Amino acid sequence: MSHPREDRLLADIEARRDEVVALAQALIRLPTINPPGEGYREACELIGERLRGRGFTVDYVRAEGSPGDTDRHPRWNVIARREGSRPGPCVHFNSHIDVVAPGEGWTVDPFAAVVKDGKVYGRGACDMKGGLAASIIAVEALLDSGVDLPGALEISGTADEESGGYGGVAWLAERGWFSKPRVDHVIIPEPLNVDRVCIGHRGVWWGEIETQGRIAHGSMPFLGDSAIRHMGAVVEALEREAWPALDAHVTAMPVEPPGARTPTLNINSIHGGQPDVEPGGGLPAPLVADACRLVFDRRLLIEEDLDAVKAGMRALLDGLAQTRPGFRYALRDLFEVRPSMTEPDRPVVQRTADAVQKVFGRPAKLICSPGTYDQKHVDRIGNLRDCIAYGPGILDLAHQPDEYVGIDDMVASAKVMALSAYALLTGA
Repeated sequence: MSHPREDRLLADIEARRDEVVALAQALIRLPTINPPGEGYREACELIGERLRGRGFTVDYVRAEGSPGDTDRHPRWNVIARREGSRPGPCVHFNSHIDVVAPGEGWTVDPFAAVVKDGKVYGRGACDMKGGLAASIIAVEALLDSGVDLPGALEISGTADEESGGYGGVAWLAERGWFSKPRVDHVIIPEPLNVDRVCIGHRGVWWGEIETQGRIAHGSMPFLGDSAIRHMGAVVEALEREAWPALDAHVTAMPVEPPGARTPTLNINSIHGGQPDVEPGGGLPAPLVADACRLVFDRRLLIEEDLDAVKAGMRALLDGLAQTRPGFRYALRDLFEVRPSMTEPDRPVVQRTADAVQKVFGRPAKLICSPGTYDQKHVDRIGNLRDCIAYGPGILDLAHQPDEYVGIDDMVASAKVMALSAYALLTGA
């Protein structure tokens, strides 16, 4: 049953439709491309100065010494906080401000924030400046509702999520910005569809396998030892042993899409031999490759142990070393994140799901993401379990040409976020 106060709040957000569009456009028009990390300070100031005018205390925090942080491309973050009338919990909305490069294939200017057919187009519209705009409008409408709010509201715009979050949420979490008693509940408005609440994500292990050979003249390969042929044996072993074994493991995590409910292994790249030659730009060198590198992407389920997964990969490679003459290899870690999943009975999950029910008239679907996002740092570094992702947009559009966010979705998600924050702060 709806409550008159909630009805007024939802009507107020509906009336701010043009405002959420204008804010999303302003954010999209700042090309905060990562790498290298352009325009972070300008984006932080757009957020911070708007919220300062609404009574928030604003901190601009540079993640000095983090990966990628330089004087030319400083890793700026903004955290805005508004205290309520009396002590209580803190609800924090966190969005990353960085976007990937636009790439080719666009039919509109990727940074013009064109509005067409009920959508706002642009790089970052879906992932995740539409969600950032919706969270700000949600909080502003909640403050304007006249409700006596205890506790605190926070909004942050953070750096470098697209490259792992080390200059953003990870750096801040290491310094207590995402831990109790400062923060109690975190909502990350990532684009995972407006009627779904994302409670976690699979883990990931990115690694590099290098096979080693011996250089020789290409006309006499028998005098050398081809590292590329050795890498071919690695790929064959993965086909024979690794991929078939993945299907035997099915997770209890509600991962979407269903194809990601087993572990996955992807070969991201293979590089071997002479440096790449542009098509038609030169002649190949007559050499036997003495080194070949393969980068892989292994996604993990919460039921898996990362150390055991690594041991399995090493056992496969050691088996080749024992059976294949001349096989030598090196295995290197590049990046790893353990799986994370918030318990479904946590208040932030339940109150957001309740809000989805009120706004859409149907139950929320609890899901997990196939890929990672900044919940990993809130959980593992901040030791704060009460974290979810909820926001507008369709995940499949992220990083695509002609990326967009639906205006109806932004408005609807702002309603959900406002109701969720109200319930978490007041216990209603």
